[in-house]
Amino acid sequence: MNHKPVLLLSVTLIVAAAITARADEIDDWVKTQMQIRHVPAVSIAVVKDGVLVKAEGYGFADLEHNTPARAETVYKIGSLSKQFIAAGVMLLVQDGRLALGERVGRYIAGTPSTWQEITIRHLLTHTSGLIREAPGFDPYKIQPEIDVIRTSFPLPLNSKPGDKYEYSNLGYYLLAEVIHTVSGKPWANFLSERVFAPLGMTATRPTSVADIIPNRAAGYAWSSDRLQNTENWPAVRPSGAFLSTVLDIAKWEAVLQTDRLLSASSKNEMWTPVKLNDGREYRYGFGWELDWFPNGIGPTEVPMIRHEGTMPGFRSVYWRLPNHGITVIVLSNLNDAALDNLTAGITVRYVPDLRPAYLRRWPAN
Repeated sequence: MNHKPVLLLSVTLIVAAAITARADEIDDWVKTQMQIRHVPAVSIAVVKDGVLVKAEGYGFADLEHNTPARAETVYKIGSLSKQFIAAGVMLLVQDGRLALGERVGRYIAGTPSTWQEITIRHLLTHTSGLIREAPGFDPYKIQPEIDVIRTSFPLPLNSKPGDKYEYSNLGYYLLAEVIHTVSGKPWANFLSERVFAPLGMTATRPTSVADIIPNRAAGYAWSSDRLQNTENWPAVRPSGAFLSTVLDIAKWEAVLQTDRLLSASSKNEMWTPVKLNDGREYRYGFGWELDWFPNGIGPTEVPMIRHEGTMPGFRSVYWRLPNHGITVIVLSNLNDAALDNLTAGITVRYVPDLRPAYLRRWPAN
């Protein structure tokens, strides 16, 4: 008698049961964390060993219309956008049209003499000495990036280029303008043509208040023990420009695990800590923070490539643990939502070996 069909069916049922159990555990964890933190909506994607193994939405993307969150829900991703600006720069480097050691003054007319030592690499790594925000930025005024940049020309640098790390959204304005100058196209168009369209990231685009965008989430804040609508900035900053979904970012993650778009040498540059003038390292690359799981508690034996993003009404998290083959992406529609524990809890449920490091950070969970 041939028992193979019965055996195969039994194995299939066991595997299916294990997957369902894990899914239920993840779902319960996310919902519990959302309730504790008053988060209206969360969408997650988990990529394990290069395969999308989980994509789900929880809660409500729009409370006024009772619109459920899904994996297709579109969120503002804030500073996760920086890695795409950095990727655009590296594509131009790969094209032979730009060099990391070149001075920004070569591409931006009228830069002050105090900026003459600032290079493209300094801008990418937040070591330029530039202030965090250009004084001319107005979240309610749509204006060309170069006009915002010029408002910072009269101001002194905070430090000599290369001396220290100091986060600067202004630096990523400059990088976007460099992409524009070198490519001859608006930076958003360049990234759409070279990154988003080829990868099928059809939901990823610059933030727009006026456009009709399917599946768009509304943004909220928790204030006075209740949820409230947040302000909706019409101005787009290249440093935090984009709307996206967890499904689109999972596509980006998949291509990062190949050399299809960015070469191995480009990714190595992006994921190497910056070296300061005095020889010390700071753990930031090109649009990526280089840290340890869980979220900066280290150094530990678990390196992590990550970035977070914040916009009014939105918070995003993107964690990559390359040595463990796990990536977790979390997008939410709550102002300054605390998502680290939620993200780490998802991670350890797919890689149980990481649980001891996680419990050292969150011993009560």
